[in-house]
This record gives sequence, C-alpha cells and structure tokens, in this order.
Amino acid sequence: MDGGVEVLKVGEHDVLSFLRPDTLVGALVYLGVFILIGLILSRLLRATVHAAMTREGRIDRGGIGFVQQLGTALIWVMIVILYAHLIPVLRALGTAMLAGAGVASVVIGLAAQSTLGNLVAGISITIYRPFRLGDVLQVTTPTGTEIGVVEWISLGYTTLRTADARLVVLPNSVVANQVNLNLSKTYQPAQTSVTIRCARSVNADKVVTLATAGATEILGAQGVAGCYLTKIDATGAVFDLRVQMPDLATRESTRARLLAHLAERFAQADLGAAPEPPTFS
Repeated sequence: MDGGVEVLKVGEHDVLSFLRPDTLVGALVYLGVFILIGLILSRLLRATVHAAMTREGRIDRGGIGFVQQLGTALIWVMIVILYAHLIPVLRALGTAMLAGAGVASVVIGLAAQSTLGNLVAGISITIYRPFRLGDVLQVTTPTGTEIGVVEWISLGYTTLRTADARLVVLPNSVVANQVNLNLSKTYQPAQTSVTIRCARSVNADKVVTLATAGATEILGAQGVAGCYLTKIDATGAVFDLRVQMPDLATRESTRARLLAHLAERFAQADLGAAPEPPTFS
C-alpha cells in the first residue's frame, strides 16, 4: 500500500515538473491557458455588450461599443502582463529591458502622439457624449462642410454617412477640437421637392389638389409636406411640391416614380385651356 502511494506521489511530481513555468513545456501550457482565458473573457464582454445594446433606450450604442473595444484591449494587455510576470525568462528579460523602457516610452509617445490623441479624444467623446450614433452632424473637412449621420464611434475615428452615401471618416481628435453642429432635430436628409411649371391660365387650386393627391398615392399622407404656388410671371406659374422620402437609399428611385405618376395624373386631368402641358423637375 505504501509503495502505491509512493508511485502516485512520484507520478504527481513528474507531472508538476513538466508544468513548471521555467520549462519550455510549462511555458507553452501556460501560454495556451492564458490565451484561452483571454478569449473567454473577451467573449463574455461581447455577450454583455450585445445584451446591453438590445435594451432600447437604456444605453447609448456608441458608448457601449467604445467600452467593448477598450475593455477587450485592456483584457489582452493584462493577459500579456500576467503571463510575462509568471514566466521567469520573460520576467528576467523585462528586468533587463527596464533601463531602456523610459527612452522607448518617450520615442513611442512621440511617434504615436496622434494615435494617443485620438484615443484620449474618443474617451472624452464617450464620457461627455456631445453626439450619439444616429445623430446628424455638420462638420468641417479639407474639402469643405459636410453633413452626415453618425454611423460608428471607434477608439480612434468617428464615421459619418452623407446623404449621397459617402463615408466621412474623422479622427476623434479632430472631432473633439472643432465646432460640430448637431442637426438631428432639424435636418431632414430625405426631404426633397418637385417643381411643377404650368401655363399661367391654369387653376392654381386644381394644381395644388392634383399634385398633393398624386404624391399621397406614392408616399402616403405622412410623406407630403404640401404644395405651394411660388412664382407667377408672363410665361407661366411655378409650384413647389415638398415631399419626404422614406429613406436615403431609395430617394432617387422613389422620386423618379413620383415624377412619372404626376405626369400621368396631370395628363388625365382637366386643367382648363392650357397651351402647353405642365412640366415636372
């Protein structure tokens, strides 16, 4: 019986000797364990963030996405630090390189000052929240003023999508240091108008009624802002039909359908004696 216990103890000692962090096998085993822990923690963080983002109206999606990126980066930094502290060879190497760490940190800081500035600015944007995902911002770019919807806020950059589907990518340091106009409550990127030119002799009320009815058939009552007589001169009368498109992606195709439908409705209607048919643009 004592011999069996001694065999078990010897076997346990052999296994533990292989798992010592100062051996190659032990270092590789611990490396795999630390990577597995990092992956599990990152997955748990993503799951928590996903659950938080599905609760509408409680947490800002831009801020929670930023926290996810920052948290994932911190997890892996801590994994690397703990692993290096556990392995004697890496710990000794770190001690040897400590003398040059000050110089290296200064060089890295100078080389990455724009990146670090973007990171700090991103944290500031997340904390103070001058804007959120879905807000409409007017910003200044090298090509001039741009207006777009905030699509994403990352560790380094803020991305806007303009009305014509262009992406404007701004460093967070630029966004934080310039004056940005938040037009979320006033700007309507999908709003457009149709200009209707008729003969001066037409009945204005009939034109307004016909144009409004035709637009309602295409866009619904909520999509029609109104139709107004804007100009009368010697050659004719001009009306402005103001409508709200369903979204930016289908704005042009919907507008084309609207123009064709208006032309058909006006062709079938009796507008009185008119030398020329109305035009739409």
